[in-house]
Amino acid sequence: MTDRPEALHATDRTVLRIAGPDARDFLQGLVTNDVRRLDQGPLYAALLSPQGKYLFDFFLVADGLDAVLLDIKADRAAALAQRLAMYRLRANVAIAADRRVVVVGAGEPPQGAFADPRDPALGWRALVAAEDAPVAAGPGDTVLAAARVARGVPETGVELLPDDSYILELGFERLHGVDFRKGCYVGQEVTARMKHKAELRKGLARVRIEGALPPPGTAILAGDRPAGTLHTAADGEGLAYLRFDRAEGPLTAGGARLTRLPDGP
Repeated sequence: MTDRPEALHATDRTVLRIAGPDARDFLQGLVTNDVRRLDQGPLYAALLSPQGKYLFDFFLVADGLDAVLLDIKADRAAALAQRLAMYRLRANVAIAADRRVVVVGAGEPPQGAFADPRDPALGWRALVAAEDAPVAAGPGDTVLAAARVARGVPETGVELLPDDSYILELGFERLHGVDFRKGCYVGQEVTARMKHKAELRKGLARVRIEGALPPPGTAILAGDRPAGTLHTAADGEGLAYLRFDRAEGPLTAGGARLTRLPDGP
C-alpha cells in the first residue's frame, strides 16, 4: 500500500441507501454480518442465495439511525436493489441509489473515513459527495490488486462469483464478513454446516508465480489433474481457487509454474 496514491475515486463502486424505521432490522435478517454492530463502525458483509451461495458483497455504513449506506461494485448494484426489493414485503424501508461516491486511500484517514473492515492493511474508505472526490481509479487498478493479493482478499466478479462461490471458501471469516452468533439470515444453514466441517477441501489461496503471467481464469494443473483456477495476479503472486488435496506439490497454469504460499498474508 505504500506506493498507492493517498486517495482515489473508485469509479467501479457505487452507493445504495436503505432508509426507513425498519432499515437495520430488514438487513439483519438478510446479510451475513451482525447489523446491530453498525454503531461500532462499518461492516463487511454478503447476501447469499437460499442455497448458501454468494450473490453480493458490500460494505455497510450507518447513515443516522434510520438509514444504512451500501458500498457495492457498480455493476452489481441494480441486481442487489432488485433482490432487496423482493425481500422487502411489509418492511418500512426505501431502497434507492445515493449520490455519494466511494473513495479509497492509504496513509492517515481524513475526517469521516473508516479503516477497511476486511483488513486495515487495505487502507481506508470514505463515502463523499462527488464534487469532493479526488482523481479517479478505474477497475482493476494494479496497485489495489497487488494489495488484495498480498492480503488474500477476493474481489467481486473475479474470485467471488455469483451463484458459484461459498463465502467460507473465499475467506469471509478471516475478513470479518460473517457472524456465526447473530442468528438467521438467508443461506445461514448451509454456511453454518460448512463452518462445522472438519476442514474445507477447496478454497482461496495465495500462490507464487514463476514464468509468463497467465490471464485470469486459467486452469491450474497438478501434473495432468485439474487442481483449481488462477484469478488475480500481481507482483509475482496470485490468488487461486484450489483443491487443497492436489495443491501440495508443483502446479502449473498455462506456461507458468505455481507454488502454494503459506496461509495468511
